[in-house]
Amino acid sequence: MATKSGGGNRPEVPPYFNIDPAEAASTLSEPINTTRFAKAANFAARGRDDLARRGYAPDGQKRLRKFSTWEVCKYLIPVAPAHMRRVLKSHPDLPQGTGDGNSKWFTLDEVLRLRDHFAAEGDPNREYRAWRPKGLPAKVVAVANFKGGVGKTSTAAHLAMSAALDGYKVLVIDLDSQGSMTSIMGGKVEDEWQTAFPLLARDYAMHLQQENTVREAAGQPAIPFDETLTEALTVSPRNLIQKTHWPNIDLIGAQLNLYWSEFQVPVWRMQARSWPLWDALQNALSDGGLLDDYDVVFLDTPPALGYLTINALSAADILLVPLGASFLEFDSTGRFFDMIYSTFASIEEGENRIRRQDGLPEMRFEWDAVRALITRFDSAQQTDLANVIQAYFGDFMTTYRQEVTAMVGQAGEQVSGIYETDYRDFNRETYVRGRETFDRTWAEVKQVILGTWWRDQQMAEAESQADEPQPEEG
Repeated sequence: MATKSGGGNRPEVPPYFNIDPAEAASTLSEPINTTRFAKAANFAARGRDDLARRGYAPDGQKRLRKFSTWEVCKYLIPVAPAHMRRVLKSHPDLPQGTGDGNSKWFTLDEVLRLRDHFAAEGDPNREYRAWRPKGLPAKVVAVANFKGGVGKTSTAAHLAMSAALDGYKVLVIDLDSQGSMTSIMGGKVEDEWQTAFPLLARDYAMHLQQENTVREAAGQPAIPFDETLTEALTVSPRNLIQKTHWPNIDLIGAQLNLYWSEFQVPVWRMQARSWPLWDALQNALSDGGLLDDYDVVFLDTPPALGYLTINALSAADILLVPLGASFLEFDSTGRFFDMIYSTFASIEEGENRIRRQDGLPEMRFEWDAVRALITRFDSAQQTDLANVIQAYFGDFMTTYRQEVTAMVGQAGEQVSGIYETDYRDFNRETYVRGRETFDRTWAEVKQVILGTWWRDQQMAEAESQADEPQPEEG
């Protein structure tokens, strides 16, 4: 018997006591069949579109806001506002912005034009344009971790926006069938043929053509082409690219059917064991000329080490791994690194065994840099654990930890990036602090990108000099 308090009332018990089974049964619906999931999915799709449009214009299309003179001079072009006004007054052919008084507002296209003007006419000691070496391909940055909820898509989206604000031409490829990145970028994807799926199918189909040529010469029957492979051969990577509301960010989007790649790729691999499935995305980027068309390519991956993520990791020059400052996320990330090792070491071992038999040089996977990035960081509660993580991961870690701010949360609720939100919706201090969260992340990632480009440039110059004919000795 339960004891009574001094007032004669029973003590309060937790809510999981004294549940009446009959009453509980009365709250249940009929048993759920598969059709009910279709209904729930339909409602969710309608709700998702409704929520997404709250960050869109009235016609349902996302548009990038304008940037004030204050923002342009503080964040985008290193000039004083007074000097900016003088330059605009003396060059009426330049974008003049809209608005009254000294506070003008400019589109990003107009900012890029102004940046070009200052790069040509401004102080030669200032950096008006971000550096990109001539003749070298774009850098491919994969953002990956097989634990969900670590800020992977948010980080990838903000880095793409940061690079675009810096003047780089950016391609974003959404490899996650949930399509969150596609929603942030305002993309519209009808089916899997507008995703990266046909790039994988095309690579396999091209390999199969070569395989069948060999089989025919050996008197063996050809592996048949089905309708999917035949259609994939007609797809160009450029056909899949769609413009976004950012003038210098393009997108290859994702939707639910992209997930079928995870089932189809192993079937193709079983049909042709010689197909290097991990190279499919890299081949599409290289053969399609996209690495020449863009400066940086960001790959947003699904929260699993499946075939899509393997392709992203293989195509990447730089790997970014977001994680929270918690034991479980640290442990999960360590297991992710272990799985990367076991997966790619196994591929290397299998491929090199065959290459050695055929007298070919061995292959190996290599990345310019890997950085683990702490996201959603609360310095008041997580500093000690973050320091431990930093100590164990060492030079794999970025030095900056991406802090949680009110602005980050509000931007996420509006299906927008921080750079897309109007600073007038916040007080100036909140905006500056929220923006700094991703500005400093971009600064570290940009440093890695520029450093690897520089290293590539030095190597290319050294190889070029080595190839030049040496003068004969007299």
